[in-house]
Amino acid sequence: MGDATTPTSGAPAGGQWFPPEWPERIRALARGEITPPAPRPSATVLLLRDPPEAVDTAGSATAGGPQVFLLRRRLSMAFAAGACAYPGGGVDPRDRTPLTWAGPGPAGWAERLGVDTATAQSVVCAAVRETFEEAGVLLAGSTAADVVSDTTGDDWEADRRALVSRELAFSEFLARRSLVVRDDLLGGWARWITPEFEARRYDTWFFVALLPAGQQSRNASSEADRAGWTSPADALAGYRAGELLMMPPTVATLRALLPHHRAEEALRAAGDRDLAPVLARARLDGERVVLSWPGHDEFERSVASEEAPPDVDGRPAGDRSVPAAPAAPAAPGKDTA
Repeated sequence: MGDATTPTSGAPAGGQWFPPEWPERIRALARGEITPPAPRPSATVLLLRDPPEAVDTAGSATAGGPQVFLLRRRLSMAFAAGACAYPGGGVDPRDRTPLTWAGPGPAGWAERLGVDTATAQSVVCAAVRETFEEAGVLLAGSTAADVVSDTTGDDWEADRRALVSRELAFSEFLARRSLVVRDDLLGGWARWITPEFEARRYDTWFFVALLPAGQQSRNASSEADRAGWTSPADALAGYRAGELLMMPPTVATLRALLPHHRAEEALRAAGDRDLAPVLARARLDGERVVLSWPGHDEFERSVASEEAPPDVDGRPAGDRSVPAAPAAPAAPGKDTA
């Protein structure tokens, strides 16, 4: 078929996610043949830590920067199969149930996110809940001054599975264990909305959070086949080489971590981040479809044929490398494929 895409502003990297059905859906949207579905509110968390070798005995940074926890979505997934992503997912209706908060709470988060208090509560609750469901990391404590130090053990796993299956609401889980949400450990990082021409749409808030002391991350999601810690620089190098498949929001949020030398530094910087939503735009230029993300010119693509090539480097996504899997064994989670 040949190369069906050419850049109009910069060159898309080899790992840029681009579904082959997008060009025709863009044309169909322009012809009025499809109605854009409403985006589903969702949340995802850039879980950060400082690598042990980068911190001296006094707790000072010696080299490098923070690491981020990445998952690779299974190739069987209906959305973004094979792409690297962060722990996260859609808002559950029960995420609106009142909780006990240690930080800004719904009112404070409503102001920060620019939404009403009910939406703010559900989004932040989803961020904390999904991080526990997919990475085994819980941003909660018995008081506003502490945080759970260990979430391993059969009892924790039973509760995590019950949350995944929706047999247990997150509010019930917290109440059962007398825990409060440590929403003060989160920082708002970005907001991206899936393009109107995508069949599955999400209005996603991205947060940053530090891995709590004593807790261990793991791949606890059946939506992912690999998981592990990597530096943003290494992840972006893999993306540029076509070895890691990523969606534009993942690339952009990783890039925003590069200036920060410590995980805590990134969390502090979150307060000044612009949370205005980024929504892709598409236009027809003769027989070509031009796709762009405002403020992110590097992702712009011009497509001539009705299908984009599956990969710039000619390899299927399943052949691409992924972050090294953590030492902890994987456990099954939810699968929405």
